[in-house]
Amino acid sequence: MKNYQIYLVLTGVMLIWGLNVSVLKILVEHFMPVTITALRIFTAGVCVLLILAISQKIRKPSSQELGYIIVGGLLNVVAHHLFLATGLARTTATNGGLILGLGPLITACFALIFLKRFPTRLQLIGFVLGGIGISFTVLAGNKEIGDINLGDFYVFLSILAQGMSFILIKKASTTLDPRLLTGYMLIIGSFILFLLSIVIEPDGLKTLGGAPAYVWGVFFASAILATALGHYIYNYAIGQTGPAEAAIFLNLSTFFALLGSAVFLGEQFYPSHFAGLILIVSGVVFGSGAMEDLIRKRRRRIKVS
Repeated sequence: MKNYQIYLVLTGVMLIWGLNVSVLKILVEHFMPVTITALRIFTAGVCVLLILAISQKIRKPSSQELGYIIVGGLLNVVAHHLFLATGLARTTATNGGLILGLGPLITACFALIFLKRFPTRLQLIGFVLGGIGISFTVLAGNKEIGDINLGDFYVFLSILAQGMSFILIKKASTTLDPRLLTGYMLIIGSFILFLLSIVIEPDGLKTLGGAPAYVWGVFFASAILATALGHYIYNYAIGQTGPAEAAIFLNLSTFFALLGSAVFLGEQFYPSHFAGLILIVSGVVFGSGAMEDLIRKRRRRIKVS
């Protein structure tokens, strides 16, 4: 895929992930959060492996690749989702949103340390613009930031785990298709999450009965579209562009999440959200490398003419 195609696809994934926040709120109102998360991720993993089986892309991983899969599942699935769910339950939405907005910057730092990928000046400008845009978006309608607490620390740990997993996915992509890696990680991670749910939520399985049919429809839509296809595409993009370049798009999901909350849950949407959107989009254009691509194309055209 060409770069601009990857950028468009990633924007679509962020739209789905952002709207999925409203969907998850519906699910946790009917089910225990860790239990339903484990089931949702397992369903997604099965879908990814089915897609790969149809396209004949499934193969047995090597011992080194198996190590990537296990560690990736622990970081990207278990640690990220567990710490995020625990943290958001103990902190304010404002604090959580601002900390989540650090994801692209943390991923860029990890890429610098472990992959020796130095961001360009324009990319650094993009990270800063994206961070400011997230602040505008999350703080809209809030008078102040809540006190820092243990929940904030858990949310920060979830972002650290996710950032590290992006680096691992990039390293593994040299020999293992990131889409196959995604399927294996989702399956292994869901099993570990399920075992944890038995301890954390002993009655979790009992909540699975009695839910309305539309809730299960919402569940499968979330599992297949957001978790399966979303991670399938996003992790492939990491292998194509790099962890930092793909992570900058995560800022868009925050805005789309607020938009979805306003449309589907009736939450208030403020004019300052649009200011945040402009900054976030500017950050994505610079941070993803899209601006540099445009500059290079323009220079080539000038030389040809």
